[in-house]
Amino acid sequence: MVRSWGVVLWVLVLMVALAIVVRFAPPARAQTGTGVVLNEILAGPARDWDGDGLFDARKDEWVEIKNDGGAPVDLASYRLADADSTIRYAFSGVLAPGAVVLVTGTAALDWQRAVGRSATGLSLNNSGDTIHLFRIGVADTVDADVKNYNSIEGASDRSTGRMGANWVLFDALNKYTGSGEPKGTGCAPTPGAENGCTTKVSSTTWGWIKATYR
Repeated sequence: MVRSWGVVLWVLVLMVALAIVVRFAPPARAQTGTGVVLNEILAGPARDWDGDGLFDARKDEWVEIKNDGGAPVDLASYRLADADSTIRYAFSGVLAPGAVVLVTGTAALDWQRAVGRSATGLSLNNSGDTIHLFRIGVADTVDADVKNYNSIEGASDRSTGRMGANWVLFDALNKYTGSGEPKGTGCAPTPGAENGCTTKVSSTTWGWIKATYR
């Protein structure tokens, strides 16, 4: 009888240990084909990316997300944050499969002012930073996706974005010829559109971006 109680006690200890591991395990990172993910980031603007007719280093930064899954997703629980986990933008609406949403620094500033937060924009550091796509749950907030980028990716008018399962450098506007990583592709940034490889930016891009926020 004593031996049986010993077995029961060991089982209980193992169950408690497993519960602790599951509760405190790091959140899984989003992978291609699983839902809403970070898709492209431009941290070092050197031109009018938000289409307002003026260049502003804070307003013209941008981050793009994509629904990489097979079903529509309600974005109400998704937030953008930087390395110190400060929330910079809250999403809304429903994102269809394969669709993208572009968030410029201007959009982030507008949201921050509307909800009474400090107007800091996206605050993307050109020297490198971490972008979090948080999903707010009933009990926990998890990283739906996260991207660390470096100074090569954060340089003027270069973006870093997904190409298939990998992140690559879109550097058509500011060619990277160094020996660091990631290597340049010669492709242009594609804000608000499916990532691909063009060697120049369309003259209609700015108007199209501007129309996105009307």
